[in-house]
Amino acid sequence: MASTDRKPHILIIYTGGTIGMIENPVTRALQPFDFNHLIDNVPKVKMLDYTIEHIQFDPPIDSSDMDPHHWMDIARNIEENFDRFDGFVVLHGTDTMAYTASALSFMLENLHKPVIITGSQLPIGEVRTDGEENLITALQIAADTDASGLPTVQEVAILFENYLWRGNRATKMSADNFNAFKSNNYPSLAKIGLGIHFNYDALMRAQVKRPLKVQYAMDTGVMFLDLNPGITETTLRHQLSTPGIKGIVLKTFGSGNAPTASWFTDAVREAVERGIVILNVTQCVNGGVHSKRYDSGERLAGTGVISGHDITSEAAITKMMYLFGLGLAPADVRRYLNCSLCGEVTM
Repeated sequence: MASTDRKPHILIIYTGGTIGMIENPVTRALQPFDFNHLIDNVPKVKMLDYTIEHIQFDPPIDSSDMDPHHWMDIARNIEENFDRFDGFVVLHGTDTMAYTASALSFMLENLHKPVIITGSQLPIGEVRTDGEENLITALQIAADTDASGLPTVQEVAILFENYLWRGNRATKMSADNFNAFKSNNYPSLAKIGLGIHFNYDALMRAQVKRPLKVQYAMDTGVMFLDLNPGITETTLRHQLSTPGIKGIVLKTFGSGNAPTASWFTDAVREAVERGIVILNVTQCVNGGVHSKRYDSGERLAGTGVISGHDITSEAAITKMMYLFGLGLAPADVRRYLNCSLCGEVTM
């Protein structure tokens, strides 16, 4: 970290999630509490000697209730405070964390400061909580600068236990382990042990520093369509004809494969011809779509379905929301889905 006499100035945006929950004494269920409860259980934060301010969702929410309007609130808080702070830490529930991280990576155009999203698997008041370490490490990463005094991290990232991941490359992999997130197709941005060891080759760097621009409109006229053995033509056509749907993330088998029956390819082709944008992503957690590897994948590509390459499902659906939110025509959405906007896919 570059030496400076000025204390790092960090903004914490507390949305809710397990990290700030307490147990209801009657039902024994976990429910969101408030920010003061959270900080009271992490006295070590004061040892960092940072200037820390916070904004709290009122009321804090379970991440299962997170939606694009909440993403807009997070983005707005970052935009309105962008010039005042060196970095941002978003405290968030784990269940939809990868969706929020992916969405923010698209919404926060020209981002050149750290937005570190973290949370915990156990409430911060528990004896064995992972929340304390995650919060402190996230604050340290948000404050870290390189030899030239610039932020070490200049993108949206997820910090969980021993790793820092690119936000639009990460997926929740475990409901039980403290290392709950993983990026299967992109290396970690940092490994956390006795120290924080950054993978500088993996970190994003803007070639030209431009003012932050926030895109708030996220079009929710998109959906997932998961294939399964035995899917019927009736079911497929019903889903492809869902009212108001502009884009579909088609979750296929293996390296992007789907049934080769003519009724299947005909239904998909007709949907594409109606203007529905369909993106092919694999159901596998590792690897990506390789349309030319098998005949079934090549037939699907022949219907006009776009390859998602190695993009995560979370990044795929939020990227569609972002692109349609820009008001783009289907042809333009297809074109931008076929390129990397902020490191979300390997082309």
